[in-house]
Amino acid sequence: MRKRKVTYPVARTANRPARPTGVEPGSAPVRPTVVTIDQTALAGGGVFAIGDRVLITGTGLYAGETAVVETLASGVIPAAGVRTEAGQTRRVRTVDLRRVTDEG
Repeated sequence: MRKRKVTYPVARTANRPARPTGVEPGSAPVRPTVVTIDQTALAGGGVFAIGDRVLITGTGLYAGETAVVETLASGVIPAAGVRTEAGQTRRVRTVDLRRVTDEG
């Protein structure tokens, strides 16, 4: 009896995307998964207290809405738990918050 030929699956490296063309020699190519870190977030966006009215700036969920600070979290990137006027809660970096002054 003859032994059957063994078949192996295709290597996973066969499905990798092609290297970008037109890259200048001597420069490192930029991968599409590279993330930039906002260094200003480490300093925080100011001193906030629980109960302060703030405006959520930047991009993301609830951007441009006013909210009330409910919790504060210190750490590498300071954050605050806020409740919007619509009743939704979210944790936001303090650098993305601006204090709202009551005029009137």
